[in-house]
Amino acid sequence: MSALLWLFIAAPTVAGTSLLLAGRRAEKAAVPVSLTVAAGVVVLSGILAATRPSVAAPFMAGASFGLGVDALSALVSVAVSVVALLVLVFAGSEGNEAPARFHGLMLLFLAAVLLTTTATTLPALLFAWEIMGATSYALIGFSWRQESKVSAGLTAFVVTRTADLGMYLAAGAALAGGAGMVLADLPQAAPGWRDVIAVGLVVAAAGKAAQLPFSFWLSRAMEGPSTVSALLHSAAMVAMGGYVLLRVEPLLQATGWAATATAWLGALTAAVLGIVALAQRDLKQLLAASTAAQLGFVVLGAGLGATAGGAAHLVAHASTKALLFLVAGAWLSALGTKRLVALRGAGRRWPVVGIAFAVGALSLAGVAPLSLWATKDAVLAAALSSSPALYVLSLAGAALSAAYAGKALALVWGRPERRGAAKPQRAGVEQQPTGHVSRWEKFPIVVLAVGAAVLGLLALPPVGTMLRAALGEDTASPHVWEMVLSAAIALGVLALVIARPRVPEPASLSGWLSLERAANAVAVRPTLVLAQALSRFDDAVLDRGVRSAAGGTARAARFAAQVDDDVLDRGVGATARTGVLAAHAAARADRGSVDKAVEALAGVARRLGRWAQAPQSGQVHQYYAQLTAVLLAAAVLFAVVR
Repeated sequence: MSALLWLFIAAPTVAGTSLLLAGRRAEKAAVPVSLTVAAGVVVLSGILAATRPSVAAPFMAGASFGLGVDALSALVSVAVSVVALLVLVFAGSEGNEAPARFHGLMLLFLAAVLLTTTATTLPALLFAWEIMGATSYALIGFSWRQESKVSAGLTAFVVTRTADLGMYLAAGAALAGGAGMVLADLPQAAPGWRDVIAVGLVVAAAGKAAQLPFSFWLSRAMEGPSTVSALLHSAAMVAMGGYVLLRVEPLLQATGWAATATAWLGALTAAVLGIVALAQRDLKQLLAASTAAQLGFVVLGAGLGATAGGAAHLVAHASTKALLFLVAGAWLSALGTKRLVALRGAGRRWPVVGIAFAVGALSLAGVAPLSLWATKDAVLAAALSSSPALYVLSLAGAALSAAYAGKALALVWGRPERRGAAKPQRAGVEQQPTGHVSRWEKFPIVVLAVGAAVLGLLALPPVGTMLRAALGEDTASPHVWEMVLSAAIALGVLALVIARPRVPEPASLSGWLSLERAANAVAVRPTLVLAQALSRFDDAVLDRGVRSAAGGTARAARFAAQVDDDVLDRGVGATARTGVLAAHAAARADRGSVDKAVEALAGVARRLGRWAQAPQSGQVHQYYAQLTAVLLAAAVLFAVVR
C-alpha cells in the first residue's frame, strides 16, 4: 500500500506538471485530464483511509521524508480530495482563459495539500508548504494581465511567506533540540528548544490560516477566480494552517503556554473577524472574513486539545465554504457582480442555487441541525471546561457567525426593491454577465450543500464518539443545554438581522481594520528601505570593487605585455640571428596562443556574468519559478537515488 501512498501524491503532481509544460497544446485535454486525475485521487483517498499505510525514505542526515495516513489525515485527505473534484467540475463547466495553465496549477496545488495532510516529518511538510505557497501565488494572480490581481497574489504570497519563516525556525530548533524531525516526536525535544519549535509552527500555521494579525492577505486573495477561492479558502490552503496545529496539538500541550496562546488567538480571530465580516459590502469579502473567523474555531480546538471537534469543524466548514464560494462565482458570472446590494433577489431568480446558498448560510450561522452547529459546539464545550472568559469570547464569535450569514441571506433572498432590480446595477457590474447558471455548475453546488447539511454528524454520537476514540481524545462532549443555548442564540441573531439587514458598515471594519496599512508601516516599508540601502551598498562597494579588480587585472596584463615586448627586443639586440628568430617565434606564440587563450577565457567569464545576471530580475514570480524547478529536480533525484 506504500506504493499507493506515493501514487496519491505523484498522480496530481505529474498531471499538473505535464499540463503546465504542454501549455496551449493541452487546452482541449486539460479538463478531461484534470477531472480524471481528481476522481482517481478521491478513490485513492478512500483506499488509504481504510488501509492507513505509512512510508519513510532517507532524505538528509538526521531527517527522513515521511508520509503516513492516520485517523486525522484520513478524514482531512478525503475531504480535500472530494472538494477539489467538485471545484474542478465547476471550473470545467464555467471555463477560463487558459485551461491547461489553470488546471495544471490546481492539480499541483492539490498535490501539495495532500502532501501536507500526509506528511509525518518536517522535511516533507516543508516541501509541501513551499509548493503550496508557490502555486497559490500563481492561482490568485492567475489573470496576470491585470495588475491588481497580480498585486493581490503578491500580497498573499509575501504575508504568508513571512509567516512561513516560522516553519524553518521550527525545523532548525527540532534538529538542535535532539528530538529529530518526526512530527510525533517534537514534544520530546529539550524544553527550551521545544518552545522555539512551538513558536515557529504557531506563527507559520497562523499565517496560512489567516489568523490575526495576518488576516488581511485573505481579503486581497479575493481578487483571484472564485473557483480558486472555493478550493484554497475552504478545504485547502487556509484549512492547512488549522490542520497543522491539530497535527502538532501534543507539542502545544507539552509547552503549556503555547496551547493557551493558540486557543486565545483562535477565539480572538473568530470574534474580531466576525465583526469585520458583518461590515462587508461584497459577498466574496464577507466570505473571506468569515473564513478567517471560522478557522479561528479550528485553531481554538487545537489549543484546547479538542482535536476531534476541530477536525470535524474543519471538514464541515470546507464543504460549507466551498459551496458558498462557488455560488458567489456562479452569480458573478451570471450577473456580473458580487456586490451584496446588487445581488438582491438572486436567490429567487435561480431557486436551486438560492436554496443551496441558504443551506450553506444557515450552516454557517450555526442553525440546528446543520453541520457547523454541532461541530462548533464540540469546540465550545472544550472552551467552557477550560475558561469561562474564553467560552464567552468564543460564543460571541459564534453569534457573529449568525449575524453575517443572516445579512447575506436576507439580501440574496430579499425582494427586489423595484421591477427588474434582480439585474445588477450598471455601477456594480465587474464583468460581462452571462445571465445563466449551467447544469454542471449547479451539480457540485448541490452536492456540497448536502455536505453542509449532514457533516455535523462527525461531532455527534455515535460518529463523533468513534472519531474521538480514533484520535485518542478524552475531551467531554457538549451538554444538551450548551447545544440548545447556541442554537437559540443563532436563531435569535439570525431573525434580528434578517428583519433589519442594514447593519453598520464603518470603513475601518470594511477595510479589514487597516491591517494591510499597518503591515506596510511596520514591516514592508522598513524592509524596502533596508533593501534599497543594501542595493546602494552593492552598487557602491561590491560592484565597484569587482570593477576595480577587473581594471587592475587589465592594467597588469598590459604591463606584462609591455615588459614582454621590451625583454624580447633587448634579446634581439644581444643575441645572434638564431636567437632573434627564436624570440620572434616565441612572441608570435605568445600573441597567437597565450593571448587568444586569455581572451577566450575572458569571453567565457563575460558570458557567464551575463547568464548570472539574467535570473536576477527582481521579479518574485521568476525567483519562485526557479525555486520550484530546483525543488522538482530535487524530488526527481530523491526518487531515483532513494
